Amino acid sequence: MASIVSVSSYPPPYLLKQETTTEFAKELFQEDFRDIERLLKSFSNGQIEERQFAVPLDWFRQDHSLQEKNDTYIKLATMFSVEVVRQCLQSNVFLKKPVAEEEIDTIVFVSSSGMATPSIEARMMNELPFSPHTKRVPMWGLGCAGGAAGMSRAYEYCRAFPRANVLVVCVELCSLTFQRQDRTKSNLIGASLFSDGVACALVSGDESDVLGRMKMPTRPLILGSSSTLMPDSEQVMGWDVKDTGLHVVFSRDIPNIIRHWLRPNVERFLETYRLSLEQIEAFIAHPGGRKVLEAYEEALSFSDEMTEYSRDILRHHGNMSSPTVLYVLEKFMKDTRDPGQYGLMAALGPGFCSELVLIQWEAVH
Repeated sequence: MASIVSVSSYPPPYLLKQETTTEFAKELFQEDFRDIERLLKSFSNGQIEERQFAVPLDWFRQDHSLQEKNDTYIKLATMFSVEVVRQCLQSNVFLKKPVAEEEIDTIVFVSSSGMATPSIEARMMNELPFSPHTKRVPMWGLGCAGGAAGMSRAYEYCRAFPRANVLVVCVELCSLTFQRQDRTKSNLIGASLFSDGVACALVSGDESDVLGRMKMPTRPLILGSSSTLMPDSEQVMGWDVKDTGLHVVFSRDIPNIIRHWLRPNVERFLETYRLSLEQIEAFIAHPGGRKVLEAYEEALSFSDEMTEYSRDILRHHGNMSSPTVLYVLEKFMKDTRDPGQYGLMAALGPGFCSELVLIQWEAVH
């Protein structure tokens, strides 16, 4: 098994209320949609009150080349990664004393909203005193599923190397992909939903020296994970890569797919551990949107209390793609959970795919 030792989140600096982004969208799109007032209801109906962005609102009033967007992504993603890693390794909420960068064996870096070679974690390592021998595992293209997938890869590494300490760093600057000239409904819906976010989790193996520094009375253990791909579903979610950059693909069928596809997928996974859905007490769900959360509840027969933390993150941060599920995890970790409780981390993303992680809380000795 592996323990989740610390989690941190770093909201980008520009906070915008949903009313402000609604007015901006109306200004930009009203000449192109006769039913603009009806479409703008997606901004108010999505249960998002505010979001954080990496750049100010005026940045979106001008066109930017793919190179300009991507250069901005590299610069800011590196800067934000440095900050969120510092917070994770020096957390006075989860750690009795800090963890040094030199103690990290592997960095799993997750992002799908920009391109960089060398990847962002290499640039981050030049800013922080990591060992030059730290293994690097960049993951690209998993979108909203990336946070849970990154935790799965960290768990597997710690099973293979029980002394290891693995950092999972998720950075998404979705706003930098915004297409001013794209007049599709997908782009308008994406503008109502997506935002920027940065998160980091420290996962340690059973024999890691770091475990003795855990501060909370209980710790979440990762018991296992599952990845499932829906065949021939590339058009459900993802990017269309064009000369002007990354254009969002976001099918209106996603909630309906979740209602019919998710439950048997989850039940098969839990049966491996002789568990049922009724035994899950913490649902650490990526809040893809209001309709996605409602589809989760319907598919899994969960009450809205099970998605309370996910709704709170959606309300104050929007859908940040891969980091979002770690924001939810951070809220759960700040709770004092009873030993023995089971949790399920769930995130869905391009593929179309699901990433599931089974967690159980254990008393810290």
